[in-house]
Amino acid sequence: MALTKQDRRQRIRNRIRKIVSGTADSPRLSVYRSNKEIYAQLIDDVSGKTLCACSSREKEITTEGSKKDIASLVGKTLAEKAVKLGVSKVSFDRAGYLYHGRVKSLADGAREGGLKF
Repeated sequence: MALTKQDRRQRIRNRIRKIVSGTADSPRLSVYRSNKEIYAQLIDDVSGKTLCACSSREKEITTEGSKKDIASLVGKTLAEKAVKLGVSKVSFDRAGYLYHGRVKSLADGAREGGLKF
């Protein structure tokens, strides 16, 4: 029986989450991508808390340009928030999405903002 697109992504997501985990000094950078928006958050899996989050829905993020440009801006903004909290190293969780397009732009923007993967 063929898997649906959602089932396939969920399997990949579970496989990634077995390996990638966040701590207080190196949180997990989790990405969620909808058709219109993109969301990212830094998660400490040991204590089960979200340290900071950023999305394309925030007022600071301009909605001018392509979705890839907006994703890059979200990555930079998240990196700035993380650096203020004293976080410089993260582990990237692409959540089953392919590493290209908006997900890659967000990661590159976070690197430009000062985060190390």
